[in-house]
Amino acid sequence: MKAVIATLVLVTALMGLSGCSSWVYRIDIPQGNFLEQKDIDKLRIAMTKEQVKYVLGTPVAANAFDNDTWHYFYALKSGNGKHFEKQLVIEFEDNKLQNIKGDFAKSADFDTPLDI
Repeated sequence: MKAVIATLVLVTALMGLSGCSSWVYRIDIPQGNFLEQKDIDKLRIAMTKEQVKYVLGTPVAANAFDNDTWHYFYALKSGNGKHFEKQLVIEFEDNKLQNIKGDFAKSADFDTPLDI
């Protein structure tokens, strides 16, 4: 009888402790380049690679086979299990910015070069 009671107490304690796993703090894990729309709005067609790097920073991934395409990627895995991602692909031609695409909108002034 004592063994049965001890077993029930042990099982009850283990079940109670397993319910506490949601109390564990889990950190947010950010990766990549965090970009905001206000930074993207500064980009203009025909900017040099150096100018783009000054505005946005170094890209997270460079294509070894195509130096004219830069990838900016940001991911955030929250401790609560939610996942957030944004990406931006920048295309150059002859060291000049030609196009951007991804999860950000082009500014209305994108097609106006800075020199004008």
